[in-house]
Amino acid sequence: MIDDTANSELNERHRVRMERKKAIIDQKIAEAQKEIGIIIVNTGNGKGKSSSGFGMVVRAMGHGMKVAVVQFIKGAMSTGEEKFLRRFPDEVSFHAMGEGYTWDTQNRERDIEKAEEAWALAKGFLSDPAIGLVLFDELNIALKYKYLDVHAVISDLLDRPGMQHVVITGRGAPEELIAIADTVTEMAVVKHAFKAGIAAQAGTEF
Repeated sequence: MIDDTANSELNERHRVRMERKKAIIDQKIAEAQKEIGIIIVNTGNGKGKSSSGFGMVVRAMGHGMKVAVVQFIKGAMSTGEEKFLRRFPDEVSFHAMGEGYTWDTQNRERDIEKAEEAWALAKGFLSDPAIGLVLFDELNIALKYKYLDVHAVISDLLDRPGMQHVVITGRGAPEELIAIADTVTEMAVVKHAFKAGIAAQAGTEF
């Protein structure tokens, strides 16, 4: 058990460290004055890529932004996020454009056709300054399998309105996309319930 003197010294060391940390953080905040629309990429094999993306959709809505969601690959089954966001048709334009995971569809030509249809829709949102944030869920998969040309996609992303934010999710984000993104997070697997034989469940997986 820590005595009063040791506890007081521990508290003081903590206060000094936090004081120094605050000075560093305050300086960084003071230097970060630029406000632009950013590109966020969530990739990696861990759970949470789409979950984070939809969290940002709700966050943007909370700030009064209009939002668009285009889902690549996904679309064969209804999800909780789709059911919820469709309650707000004036604030969110939601489009599930895929026909299922690639191991289910087993038809590359059809997958390419659906990805191209989804990107044609996506380009419309990328040209609309009224849309504050767009989520391209599982776009990385379409790029990984070369259903879409990564350079054409990047060109469209860079031509969007200056204050529009873009969130892109999916495993296997290509290096070209990572290079032009402002924020990139790679989700890593530590444990996953599925590997223990636990089925995907409503509310946590879909």
